[in-house]
Amino acid sequence: MSTQQIEIDQQNAIDQLSINALRFLAVDAVEKAKSGHPGAPLGCAPIAYLLYHKLMNHDPSDPKWINRDRFVLSNGHASALLYSVLHLSGYELPMSQLEQFRQYGSHTPGHPEYGEAAGVEVTTGPLGQGFAMAVGIATAEKHMGAVYNRDGHAIIDHFTYVLCGDGDLMEGISHESASLAGTLGLGKLIVLYDDNLISLDGPTELSFTENVSERFRGYHWHVQMVDDGNDLEAIEAAIKAAQAETTRPSLIRVRTVIGYGSPKAGTSKVHGEALGADAVKATKKNLGWPEDKTFYVPEEAAKHWAEAKAKGKKVKAEWEAGFVEYKMAYPEPAAEFERVIKAELLPGWEKKIPSFPADKPVATRNAGQVVMNAIAGVVPELFGGAADLTASTKTIFKDSGNFHVDPKGRNVYFGVREFGMCAMVNGMAAHGGLIPFGSTFFVFSDYARSAIRMSALMNAHSLFVFTHDSVGLGEDGPTHQPIEHLMSLRLIPHLTDFRPADANETAACWQLALERKSPSFMALSRQDLPVLDAAKYKVNEGVRKGAYALDNSGKDIILIATGSEVSLIMKAAEELKAAGINATVVSMPSFRLFDEQDAAYKASLFPENTPKLAVEAGATMGWYKYIGHNGGVIGIDRFGASAPGSIALEKLGISVAHVVEEAKKLVKK
Repeated sequence: MSTQQIEIDQQNAIDQLSINALRFLAVDAVEKAKSGHPGAPLGCAPIAYLLYHKLMNHDPSDPKWINRDRFVLSNGHASALLYSVLHLSGYELPMSQLEQFRQYGSHTPGHPEYGEAAGVEVTTGPLGQGFAMAVGIATAEKHMGAVYNRDGHAIIDHFTYVLCGDGDLMEGISHESASLAGTLGLGKLIVLYDDNLISLDGPTELSFTENVSERFRGYHWHVQMVDDGNDLEAIEAAIKAAQAETTRPSLIRVRTVIGYGSPKAGTSKVHGEALGADAVKATKKNLGWPEDKTFYVPEEAAKHWAEAKAKGKKVKAEWEAGFVEYKMAYPEPAAEFERVIKAELLPGWEKKIPSFPADKPVATRNAGQVVMNAIAGVVPELFGGAADLTASTKTIFKDSGNFHVDPKGRNVYFGVREFGMCAMVNGMAAHGGLIPFGSTFFVFSDYARSAIRMSALMNAHSLFVFTHDSVGLGEDGPTHQPIEHLMSLRLIPHLTDFRPADANETAACWQLALERKSPSFMALSRQDLPVLDAAKYKVNEGVRKGAYALDNSGKDIILIATGSEVSLIMKAAEELKAAGINATVVSMPSFRLFDEQDAAYKASLFPENTPKLAVEAGATMGWYKYIGHNGGVIGIDRFGASAPGSIALEKLGISVAHVVEEAKKLVKK
């Protein structure tokens, strides 16, 4: 036997030993938890090994290094695979955490959660969203590279890898985001499809018979097929070919065997439950692993896996040396780059936020556009667009181009893809260096609710700008008129709600949305609204508290409203005063911000024994915790109607006359 052949055999042996160490850490974690998904880790371990040990540029000692290659496990149920490869690669995820897989308080939850374990790029589990977030990550990479790279200095130049399964590709969001990825030409996005022909219910032929390759070719993707998921040479060659394809995203179909090596291999029985003690032993025997050892990593395999950490430090050090040269040659973009990747706003940026004169009404969607463009130059990291509604939501940078045409451009045309858009925004936020936003009509937030929820679960700095916020939008009718949406989104933990009353509140909401570094949404009006005198009412200070008194002279009743209904209760207060009833008027642009205030402020604004009347053109349910037992709510607990906006509001009870009538009833109690 030749020396070369001996070396090849030795390399193959250490490869297989390292892959099996990965497989059985995952199997043992699932078995100890008595729940989880062992099938995908057994089948996909070779892919994870190649990426983390050989092909990805990543530094386990610095998981937030900005130019690292990203890996997204879109089929998040295979989390045991991800945790095991992170542990073996040298990330700060000790064996004790693998042993606590799926247990309360551990950093290894049932599906990967951003912020729990170092190296987890995004939260995944709801299928398809990891795929879409990866499209967002690749979009961020392309934009930042175009903005900051210079000849000979590629400071943002990394790949985004995805491992996905059949379920991801069945979900509609994968269609949305894959279509847009092809249109945007995201050449550094590489998706490895775990094509194992099995889903939870059984063979994929039960429900998934489309030609996936042709589908993705139709989306303008580069498509390859690897026939054997254990053929390291073929998988590596396909990944390198994908890396060389610079103008199209890549899909690599890898024909794996779910539950490889186990008695249940190739069946749905190995998908979503622990193998069981006997099957674990049989699997270990089949793959030449010690049957009596758990959470075992042979010394040779551990030493081999450790090479990933050493390589990562070297790659990062080379990048840092290059960045020093870049900084010397291009100090201004370097300074901006350092600032944005630290998520720090430019000092004094808020001085560019406009103040609106109280001389003529302005729709809050239009005010939002003015604010966006006023701060565009001092918040260059603000980046995004609308779901084919730019002209209606007014979310466009007038002095910047189309990202698709010029990747330096800050305007992203997402197309009619609300769910994909919002998930992409989450991916952009997770990438770092950008403050991304997506926009559509408020009623269509329903399409994207799961992605909005995911932004809150990750605490991502994702901004969602929703317009046409009530039946006041008018003639488009009930299909386009949000009713339950405000209350529904207010239920999501960590998500900040903003429904500003006027242009100046809108400006204050934009400032807070950028400063808070957490997810938020705005509900903005189509119709023009009177502008509050910012100085007189101390609007900026008031918005920061979530609710504040515009007139606190009345002791008989407190009128509370959000958005377009604030001007309505101000008029009602005037009529009540003429009738001898003195009302305090409160604008409440954010439930979340008000809930964060101390008890003393809350009690001062809403004293317990004063009757309260809340007014909002939407579902009433959530108001009762603020108005108490002696209060009332005027809202809309039915679907809307097709009519001019002012008529629709009046017919559905959102009128000055109705407020006055109900207020008088409460005062007489």
